[in-house]
Amino acid sequence: MLSVLHIENIAVIESADITFGGGFNALTGETGAGKSIVVDAMGAVTGERASRDLIRTGAKSALVTGAFSGVGALPWFAENGLEPDEGGEVLLQRQIMADGKNLCRVNGLPVTVTQLRALGRQLLNIHGQHDGQQLLDEGCHLGYLDRFGGTGGLLENYREAYGALRALEQRMASLRMDEAEKARKVDSLQFQIGELERAGLVPGEEEELLSRRELLRSAADLAQAAEEAHYALSGDDDSVGAVALLMEAEEALGRVSGVSPELDELYQRLTECRCLAQDAADSARGARGSFDFEPGELDQLEGRLDRLYRLKKKYGSSEEEMLDYLDRCRRELDEIQFADDTLLRLEQERAEALTEAKARAGALSAERKRAGEALQRRIQTELAQLDMPKVRFQVAFAPVESETGLDDAGMDTVRFLMSANVGEDLKPIQKIASGGELARIMLALKNVLAENDDVGTLVFDEVDTGVSGRAAQKVAEKLAQVARHKQVLCVTHLPQLAAMADVHFSVEKGEKNGRTFTAVEVLDRARRQAELARLTAGDHVTRAALDSAGELLDGAAEYRRSLAN
Repeated sequence: MLSVLHIENIAVIESADITFGGGFNALTGETGAGKSIVVDAMGAVTGERASRDLIRTGAKSALVTGAFSGVGALPWFAENGLEPDEGGEVLLQRQIMADGKNLCRVNGLPVTVTQLRALGRQLLNIHGQHDGQQLLDEGCHLGYLDRFGGTGGLLENYREAYGALRALEQRMASLRMDEAEKARKVDSLQFQIGELERAGLVPGEEEELLSRRELLRSAADLAQAAEEAHYALSGDDDSVGAVALLMEAEEALGRVSGVSPELDELYQRLTECRCLAQDAADSARGARGSFDFEPGELDQLEGRLDRLYRLKKKYGSSEEEMLDYLDRCRRELDEIQFADDTLLRLEQERAEALTEAKARAGALSAERKRAGEALQRRIQTELAQLDMPKVRFQVAFAPVESETGLDDAGMDTVRFLMSANVGEDLKPIQKIASGGELARIMLALKNVLAENDDVGTLVFDEVDTGVSGRAAQKVAEKLAQVARHKQVLCVTHLPQLAAMADVHFSVEKGEKNGRTFTAVEVLDRARRQAELARLTAGDHVTRAALDSAGELLDGAAEYRRSLAN
């Protein structure tokens, strides 16, 4: 559960520390006081979208820290190589900078926003007013059903087969072309194949040519250097080279060899030097000859490099890539020229792929229909508890309207239908439900879906819109029931919901030093009574309103005790 939320410089909240309790937590306050900002902060620290516009005016950054306790072995930890501390504590932190950058940490270790969001969705589920709009969108209904039925594995298995089918269909479509288009494609492929084949491409050729070109461009300097080195070592008719001088020194010492050990050692060293110098002279003479190039070789080399450059611009950045492209062109040309044979083979493969996809779609559909019946029963039960016993709810199935009867989600189109009154036909929710009914249906759906996941905290942001009176009391009782096995955080304007909470927070806006600020405080019994009276009577709180609020608190406490028994 979310045990502590620390907020710095988020909108009108300069600094706030909120310690939540287990069970049912309610936040109330005047419109505009900043209640939804607290929910925005929860979303931010769990990785949801957070604009830099949230940063309090004048601040360089905003910071939200969320401490979660009692966290188990969630899949995220195994996937990311992290884990909660020994006590099951997890600390999430997100700093939003004025330049739009985000600094995110889990237990002090840096993570990406995407990683933070993935973990956040396993810890906390926020249900806002916009979720009711998703319930009206029939495109979301199949997703709700799959989530309830736990059909993700079957859906993934089906999509693998459907992807193979679509790949075959796309390949067949590329082979079906009119004769003019076919002729144009064949001409284009033949031209490209011919150009690449005539080029005689060899992997690594360009690198060798560039090295050879550098050598050719320096040939004159290299030949002169070798010539000068040979002259210095060997000399000519008019001068003595280093080899001859070393030989003279060697001969001079050779005449007295055997007389002085010291001179004998020097004689040996001179012999070695003379041999090395002779070898170097021979090498210099050989190198001088190797730099004599054929006239026009550099021009030919430059022409070849230019051709490779032009081909690279069209077919790939290296000889290997161009050769791969050549192979693809050859295969594509073969497919077009033998398209009829290829299409016959692909048609057979497509028929087999379609049969496999339909089989997997059928298994998925059967499981969905079982889940649909269970969801109908569960929603009916939940709605009865929310003071909607006469409402009928149905998960309606229809086939996918496509050539194959399939789409990316299977063979099913799903719609949620309802009848609000006895005797009325079932119709799409968006054509029947009022605001209050929609809020309760969404609450029922959220409660049912929450039973199948490990998310420990549910956040409800003013989902009581359009609900009042007896229906409001039923919603409050339902949230109290949910809070027996999940932590519930609820932003509300209804006294019935606020009274039912185990912990009641007041969100109040004020001014200090010419700046607006928001404070969040836990209310004791007396202040709760006063706040409930304000929610009921507005600014004119009477003794009767206070007494009524006290009775509301007593009744809520009695109901919570009944749930505990």
